[in-house]
Amino acid sequence: MKNILLTLLLLPSYTFGVVSELAFGKKEDESLLREDRLAFVGSLFAGEEQYQNFNRVYKFFPTTTLSPSSNPMVFQLGEPIDLPANFVYEGKMLSVDEYLSRTDTAALLIIQNGEIKYENYWLTGQDVHWFSFSMAKSFISALIGIAIDQQYIKSIEDKITDYVPQLKNSAYDNVRIKDILQMSSGASWNEDYGDPNSDINRSARIFAMGGSLDEFTSSLQKELEPGSFNRYNSTDTQALGMLLREATGISISEYMQKMLWAPMGAEKNGYWIIDSDNMEMAYAGFMATARDYAKLGELYRLGGNINNKQIIPSDWVASSTKPDAPHLMPGDNPLSDFPIGYGYQWWIPDSSGDFSAIGVYNQFVYVSPENNTVIVKLSANSSYGTDADAGGKSELEGISFFKAVLNQ
Repeated sequence: MKNILLTLLLLPSYTFGVVSELAFGKKEDESLLREDRLAFVGSLFAGEEQYQNFNRVYKFFPTTTLSPSSNPMVFQLGEPIDLPANFVYEGKMLSVDEYLSRTDTAALLIIQNGEIKYENYWLTGQDVHWFSFSMAKSFISALIGIAIDQQYIKSIEDKITDYVPQLKNSAYDNVRIKDILQMSSGASWNEDYGDPNSDINRSARIFAMGGSLDEFTSSLQKELEPGSFNRYNSTDTQALGMLLREATGISISEYMQKMLWAPMGAEKNGYWIIDSDNMEMAYAGFMATARDYAKLGELYRLGGNINNKQIIPSDWVASSTKPDAPHLMPGDNPLSDFPIGYGYQWWIPDSSGDFSAIGVYNQFVYVSPENNTVIVKLSANSSYGTDADAGGKSELEGISFFKAVLNQ
């Protein structure tokens, strides 16, 4: 799966590796923190171990903080289950233990019928906040649905520039909100790592060194007819973040705290990375614990309703998790750049009704309504991005593992 953060390999040469312990807790030393940010960013997708970084990204990047709910939802413990010993991927029998180890699995949480059936932590602990990468996109989708229900946004058939005039004369000018939700905006995307001015490299510099995500989003130009091709482009989600901010009149973090994080019963803090203008990195910059990630999956499994409270409209949940056009269908699709189908910022692997939030490094919130199951896998797969095919195979292999868990 293509991701905007793959560019981070191309930043200038710094000493890479685990971020220095010295910087933690010393946010007043901006110079030292910037060195740590550059070291972290430059080490991504280079085959280096990341588990000692992913659990504390919020300590060396500027962030906002979402507070725990005053009425947290605590999953009860159910009758424990065992994992299958093996699963089949691409016709080969793979060991589950080997797969979990090879993908640097930090946490695996399986919830069925609202009860914890399996929970294990290897490289971290239950209360650790893990960097989500693109799993953050599914939170943005939920917030868009809530904003429509509250009439901040009239319809996804509206043009995004009706709400975000900053995007006029860009790739997003007069593009339907729905096409952006479905990664089908038609925006051009230059992923030439050797070109320092390519889209992918310009975005990476903001992540590592600061700058304006609004300005970057506004700089993209149109290439394809909107709604005609499913091209994974993280900046589409950043445009949706701008939409949320402009439509509601408050930040993503403030709106999420009030309308999603607290109502769904978060037990711990959440953190959003922000840019130099205090705009959230909507496409990848959220951090939470495994149990709180699971609450988003459980909320969607239950049609947006938890504890007899409708938090996300049920019709939004249904529409978000079902492809509705040829270019969004799973499988070998010439109108898409990836074999997994797509909804509103949710991946649709097949026709089973399952859907998933997916982040690079083998991270998932996988939901199977038919099996009343939510699976969270937090990982730091060090092989991710080391070759052109590693990313896509990593996601597909993970889905095969989840299917084996569900079948058992």
